Amino acid sequence: MADTVTVRLETDDANDELTVPVALVDLLREGEETSPEVVGDIAMIGLAQQVHGAVHHAQGEPSEALAAAESETLELFEERFGRTFAEMTGHDH
Repeated sequence: MADTVTVRLETDDANDELTVPVALVDLLREGEETSPEVVGDIAMIGLAQQVHGAVHHAQGEPSEALAAAESETLELFEERFGRTFAEMTGHDH
């Protein structure tokens, strides 16, 4: 079996674990990033992509709550990466 790393996710009332191959984390690692930072970056990118798709590429108008969630996610994305979602993905509306 390949070497793996387990990353733990926690909130105040729940937790989960994600086990992934070390080679994959190493592939995605930039500089001295820790494994949790790498997995966190990928989670943020994935969440931003999902909310973007739900707001801009789904049928019908998004709810106000979903539009607000997208706006907040994109702000948090920019705080984390120092670049906007559009800058990082080349996808802008």
